[in-house]
Amino acid sequence: MKPLPVAELHLHLEGTLEPETIFALAERNKITLPYADVDDLRSRLEFSDLQSFLDLYYANMSTLRTAADFADMTDAYLARAALAGVRHAEVFLDPQAHLVRGVALEEVMEGVSSALGTSMRNHGVSSGLIVSMLRDHSAASAMSVLDDVLALGTPMLGIGLDSAEVGYPPSKFVDVYAKARAAGLHLVAHAGEEGPPAYIWEALDLVGVERIDHGIRCLEDEKLVKRLVADRVPLTVCPLSNVSLKVVDELSGHPLRTMLRKGLNVSVNSDDPAYFGGYVDDNVNGARDALGLNSDDLVTLATNSVTGSFANDARKAELLAEISAAVQTL
Repeated sequence: MKPLPVAELHLHLEGTLEPETIFALAERNKITLPYADVDDLRSRLEFSDLQSFLDLYYANMSTLRTAADFADMTDAYLARAALAGVRHAEVFLDPQAHLVRGVALEEVMEGVSSALGTSMRNHGVSSGLIVSMLRDHSAASAMSVLDDVLALGTPMLGIGLDSAEVGYPPSKFVDVYAKARAAGLHLVAHAGEEGPPAYIWEALDLVGVERIDHGIRCLEDEKLVKRLVADRVPLTVCPLSNVSLKVVDELSGHPLRTMLRKGLNVSVNSDDPAYFGGYVDDNVNGARDALGLNSDDLVTLATNSVTGSFANDARKAELLAEISAAVQTL
């Protein structure tokens, strides 16, 4: 079945580096990798938790050195996303992970923004950039990056918060988010993946986010569920990621169906597709088969992805019309 048109709202660009791309970039930049070959690297894509994934994720970023590298990575994602039915993408980027390696911020931002700037023309995908702060780095570091990105003037939608969750609550970054809000940026944050429901409360009430990335542990707090339902807070759920990182034991036990039945504003996204076994279409198909989702569920997920995006009203209307037209073929 042809995938429904969707918006992807939870995608880490660095997590789209396929093993073949990593080796190609390593050759381009004369980097020696600690893997015998592509198959050796692919064999390591088994994780025990979030940190075990992050260790490999950050190590493979060493192959990204120039603006051309970042542009190629971004363009490759957009091409694959278009095949998955993605018509609008709001993508995460982790500047701090590159700055600590000595890569200039200008190289990072120029490369990504150049590819995003041609995403509609080249791939039929409208797009926007969300600069994510690494929560296991200091708030001062995040503030410095925010200042520098704003000074560059690179087009971006907003800021986010990612990396190791437990022990690094959203409240640590209240001042950073306040400055981003004052600059007119949208606000999102990872919360309630490995971290507790309390982190979701903090993200909403102390940081003031408009969207929660992951959020599956909200089900442990019925009062929180009622709040999220009442306020229609978008939750960007990533099923294959949750299974890969052992947040959920198996796809058939994923809470997505329960979240839908409770009226939560959930969408399906791919997170770090090169590491977790699939892009948006793979996530939707896997969840559909494992959880018994019906056509109405798939339409709801697609619709939520669009209404939960930061696209302007005209673009949202176009995408919702595309979904409506596609429903006729289901």
